[in-house]
Amino acid sequence: MGDIKNRVKQSSLISLDLKDYYTSGERIELDFGFFLEEGILFEKKFRKKLLEFNINEKPVALQLGGSSPKLLAEATKVGEDFGYDEINLNLGCPSRKVEKNRFGACLMKEPELVAECVGSMIKSTKLPVSVKTRIGYDHVEDYEFLKSFILKLKKEGVTKFIIHARKALLRKLTPKQNLSVPPLNYDFVYKLKKDFAKDEIIINGGITDTVQIKDHLEKVDGVMIGRAIYHSPYFLADIEKDIFNNEDVPSRSEVMEMLIPYIQQETKKGVQLNHIMRHTVGLFHGQTGSRQWKQYLSKNMCIRDADIQKVDHIMDQIKLNNLSNSIGR
Repeated sequence: MGDIKNRVKQSSLISLDLKDYYTSGERIELDFGFFLEEGILFEKKFRKKLLEFNINEKPVALQLGGSSPKLLAEATKVGEDFGYDEINLNLGCPSRKVEKNRFGACLMKEPELVAECVGSMIKSTKLPVSVKTRIGYDHVEDYEFLKSFILKLKKEGVTKFIIHARKALLRKLTPKQNLSVPPLNYDFVYKLKKDFAKDEIIINGGITDTVQIKDHLEKVDGVMIGRAIYHSPYFLADIEKDIFNNEDVPSRSEVMEMLIPYIQQETKKGVQLNHIMRHTVGLFHGQTGSRQWKQYLSKNMCIRDADIQKVDHIMDQIKLNNLSNSIGR
């Protein structure tokens, strides 16, 4: 089959030379128009499933990974057409699989290629294009290298840089280990802000409370938090109160109650219940009854083909397990 594919020409009417398969060397012509149409329809459906988001999520950024300037430009345009507010290039992922496909942190080894990629992306869109990267890789943890790397991307038009303040050990550690084993070096990020004062420098890595956030915000423009919020989503309530001075935040149970209409709406579209509910496992983290909450979700809602009808009784489970309504972590 692979040999046949290699003989296919790029046209709507495709000729296949089957002389290797038929001794008389017959040629056949197949009209692939129908198949191409079906393929385009499938591609549109796949893109929608992959890229669709709820309007309440805005503003939302699309993160891309890759090393082909042409393909990244095309993907950037697709993201713009889907209504994203920003396009981000991933230069921080340390996975070996990712490295094999030449995207993520391994691209820090190729600054010129990265510059060409972001330049191509910027030319293809009116949206802002940002970069998320590490401070170094493997044996390279040198501020002058990092500064030079950022400068190359800045010259192409990038003005927003999200810096994970760890280097990536590409061969020695797993992706999970790379999130915590390499030591944090926040000073490198602070120096970047001093050297690129007019650009937006956002710090990331190991930030777990609002005290740390306030300290970082005195030195950089923003803070990115990932694992801490995923582990305990209600951390967002602390941020609302302590950083944005907003005391009008819902309790945990109120958050769950407000989520129910969204769950019902999305499952009607074909989204599996477990794909939504698995993100609520840590909602009651640190509260009375949190263990029972996690067990209930694991057995009833975080499994494939979970019964949507059980959503109607989820608030009863919260009351049954005496889950706290307190505001704050």
